[in-house]
Amino acid sequence: MPEKLKKVVTIGGGTGSFMLLSGLKKYPIHLSAIVSMADDGGSTGILRDELGVLPPGDVRQCLLALSNSTETLRELMNYRFEDGGLKGHNFGNLFLSALEKIKGNFSSGVEEAAKILSIKGEVIPVTDEDAHLFILLNNGKLIKGEDEVRHNFEIRKVGIKKSYLSPSVRANKKAVQEILEADLIVIGPGDYYGSIMPSFLVQGISEALKKTKATVVFNCNLINRKGQTDNFTLDDYVNLINQQIGKERIDFATFNTKKPGKNLIKKYEEEGLLVEFDHKQIAKRTYRVIRADLLSDKKSSYSKADALAATRAFIRHDSEKLAQVLMMILELGRYEGIIKEII
Repeated sequence: MPEKLKKVVTIGGGTGSFMLLSGLKKYPIHLSAIVSMADDGGSTGILRDELGVLPPGDVRQCLLALSNSTETLRELMNYRFEDGGLKGHNFGNLFLSALEKIKGNFSSGVEEAAKILSIKGEVIPVTDEDAHLFILLNNGKLIKGEDEVRHNFEIRKVGIKKSYLSPSVRANKKAVQEILEADLIVIGPGDYYGSIMPSFLVQGISEALKKTKATVVFNCNLINRKGQTDNFTLDDYVNLINQQIGKERIDFATFNTKKPGKNLIKKYEEEGLLVEFDHKQIAKRTYRVIRADLLSDKKSSYSKADALAATRAFIRHDSEKLAQVLMMILELGRYEGIIKEII
């Protein structure tokens, strides 16, 4: 009788989830991607406003990461119109929005898209209900929507009084079920306030994370977001996530040890945007850290008009390296008896 596949669940959104899933799909596991539904910028935001649909952008990226379809179909799902009334819109976003209308709800539309794209595993919207992210700062300013949050530079300086979704929404039952049945749950990497935190604000997700017996891993970001997580260390991220869940739930964290080029190091160190590892905190941690070379050295294309994107494009995780580390954690139980220490 064949061995039952272990269940790996990812929680996040955006390019971080795309990178992560691209590496994990190569392994013999049952893979489920729970995707944030907070995005409201660009093409996604327009579709939400004009069609009353749920945000398709992050789901599209996860579907493509897990797809085994032809290269032409993958290119089609990523195609962005440059002219006319559809200028700026992504074909894949339009495709998912149309499927939502045809099937009557977003999850059913995503399931149909998964069949068409021949994906490995499942892509699960964290909720099927429409809501927007709000962050109330300590100075009384209310930041409305994930796109506005992404472009705000006061969060770190002023501090957060309250974060919430409005209206309050319930978790997708399938998402809760996958969390409860998982062997390994992987959070991040990704923009904390835009891609990670919103999923914890959905009713039922934090509760499921408290109950699950799965090993929970946080993939620490390589760089901080200016104005939001400046000078954050690994421990700052883990503490925020545990606080949001309501329990010290992180068992492991991955942390990159390889430094990027000297020019980038100088730029990001000056602005406090390189995530640091505080060796003094080792004795205080309730979780273990896997420190490894997780930095990608592959070149990527980017818009030369966006100087920040040009520099950030070189500071990203390597999907294969990260997947290897996560698979090691998944199988660690078999070898705990002979391993002396993982700090």
